[in-house]
Amino acid sequence: MGQKVGALRELAIGESRVSLTPDSAVQLRKLGYVCFVEAGAGEAAGISDAAYRAAGVTVVADAAALVAASDVIVKVRPPTTAEVDLLSAGQTLISFFHPGQNGELLEQARSKGANVIAMDMVPRISRAQKMDALSSMANIAGYRAVIEAGNHFGRFFTGQITAAGKVPPARVLVIGAGVAGLAAIGVAVSLGAQTYAFDVRPEVAEQIESMGAEFVYLDFDGGAQQDGAATGGYAAPSTPEFREKQLAKFRELAPQMDIVITTALIPGRDAPKLWLDDMVAAMKPGSVVVDLAAERGGNCDLTVADQKVVSDNGVTVIGYTDFPSRMAAQSSALYATNIRHMLTDLTPGKDGVIVHNMEDDVIRGATVTFEGAITWPPPPPKIAAIAAQKPKEKVKEPTPEEKRAAEAAAFKAETKNQLVLLAVGTALMLIVGAFAPSAFMSHFIVFVLACFVGFQVIWNVSHSLHTPLMAVTNAISGIVILGALLQVGSGNGLVVILAALSVLIATINIVGGFLVTRRMLAMFQKS
Repeated sequence: MGQKVGALRELAIGESRVSLTPDSAVQLRKLGYVCFVEAGAGEAAGISDAAYRAAGVTVVADAAALVAASDVIVKVRPPTTAEVDLLSAGQTLISFFHPGQNGELLEQARSKGANVIAMDMVPRISRAQKMDALSSMANIAGYRAVIEAGNHFGRFFTGQITAAGKVPPARVLVIGAGVAGLAAIGVAVSLGAQTYAFDVRPEVAEQIESMGAEFVYLDFDGGAQQDGAATGGYAAPSTPEFREKQLAKFRELAPQMDIVITTALIPGRDAPKLWLDDMVAAMKPGSVVVDLAAERGGNCDLTVADQKVVSDNGVTVIGYTDFPSRMAAQSSALYATNIRHMLTDLTPGKDGVIVHNMEDDVIRGATVTFEGAITWPPPPPKIAAIAAQKPKEKVKEPTPEEKRAAEAAAFKAETKNQLVLLAVGTALMLIVGAFAPSAFMSHFIVFVLACFVGFQVIWNVSHSLHTPLMAVTNAISGIVILGALLQVGSGNGLVVILAALSVLIATINIVGGFLVTRRMLAMFQKS
């Protein structure tokens, strides 16, 4: 029997998430773990104690009994002082922890000898994406932000033309194109809103535009390029000059926008003020601002954490900090999956025994206390952080003279190759003709010419036009059908059977090409 994993019930007011679901418990059992959960831990997320029992999870009456019975304790929010007091040396706690803001809690965990893995400290490298709980929760927050905005916005998102008149689409501005911002863009576009997005990293413009939104560019001589890699994949703080240009652009956009969603936040830092009082005052009555950075002071001047306020001109400013908790079932499923992936990395033998490998970049980066020592902040990972690629330098465009010279050289080389092939082919034809009968040669020459013409026709077509209708196999199938039709009238029964079989097989291939092409074209048609 492996080690025991126990999930605590969350004590924070309004927190509905849970760190263990029946589905994740089934997967943990496959890793060799025995799962426990505190009674009532999943009720707010719609998971009953009976559902846990059905998945083989033992339901424990209270937190003290659960911690005493467990080797690994998992939860969502940072633990309280009382919860850390329950820990003992050698136990492992996995949860959000925010070590930069919880120094006393960090010291308390160290003094208890517990090993603490902070899910908010998982390094942003490719291998760790499956454990990136911050991204999982940001994705849900971005989605919920648009839904929350729609709940307070008194009109349609999509434009409509009805018998009662024309309804213009809502205009939505998303500030920040990180995980939360991209999720918000996707939802706003899918609801039919005219969506705009801004980010200090211009390289994300392609992602934004591919989702159907319009990227807001700045005319800035100092350049808008920011290096996200220096801050673990987040956008770097802007220079004062860039900030002034940015605010000027927002003031220009404010009167046009119906909904503004701000997502600019770097963990451990105060949120930058991007949507100021005068911008709110410039918005139309009934407009909505959703501030996803409210927990760190907010991007909007009027934001009040955990509250909804209405400005003097009728603009609703939403500063809720529990967006993931407002979608507790989905949040719990994703967070429990993040926890399960972390435990998978901690259990290389799949025997239910934790192996805390401090040489592993992901485990080392997320560990904040280990064997009685504080291990935060971690050293830089050996693998570079995830960041948007810097735009490649533009290749210098060749001059018209250089283009003509290159085309002439390519034509000359192609002509030379064709002449060589023709000479070799002629020599081979003469050798075959010297020994083969004349009846064979007449058919053989037609076959060779057909192959040559087919080669020239197909290979001179642009690769982008090579649909199944223009594929080489279909061209060969056409040649097969023509040849087989000529042989169907033969007096030899075997020849007739083979010719008919050839026609059947080639026809199946061609018809299949048409069907595949039809399906391909349907992918690009709006339903």
